[in-house]
Amino acid sequence: MNPPRKAQPPSFSAREFRAALGMFATGVTIVTARTAQGELVGLTANSFNSVSLDPPLVLWSLARAAGSLPAFSTGSHYAINILAADQKDLAERFALKGADRWGGVGFAEGAGGAPLLAGAAASFECYNRSRYEEGDHVIFVGEVERCTHRGGASPLLFHGGRFFTEHAL
Repeated sequence: MNPPRKAQPPSFSAREFRAALGMFATGVTIVTARTAQGELVGLTANSFNSVSLDPPLVLWSLARAAGSLPAFSTGSHYAINILAADQKDLAERFALKGADRWGGVGFAEGAGGAPLLAGAAASFECYNRSRYEEGDHVIFVGEVERCTHRGGASPLLFHGGRFFTEHAL
């Protein structure tokens, strides 16, 4: 028996799919880069995941319609900043369209000029290794050149459309 050549059409709406995805709790990141012209680029993303320990690889995804897609697609490096629990305001600011995202934000310059946000729980400085177009998003795979983390920092979490902090069970 041959397997089907194509997935069956979904039996759910986009709204139902989004609600189901929201049941998966994630951390919150801000992915940052600097364009060839020196412009700072950054956005809030929770589509971050580890891929490989050897070599050290991580992934994240970005909507094809995002205005920052050209900057992330053509740049050599980006940084993934895992937000700490006290950085909720920063997560919201970098999620807004048309907002002044960088005003008053402290950062250090990482690989390729990618900003490393002050106060982040962890950061990954990534070489822009590969990209895969799937559906309405582009999946970015970064090869981690450097990483840091703050021991004892509580991460900012996202679940069901709301922000949370960690609580040990």
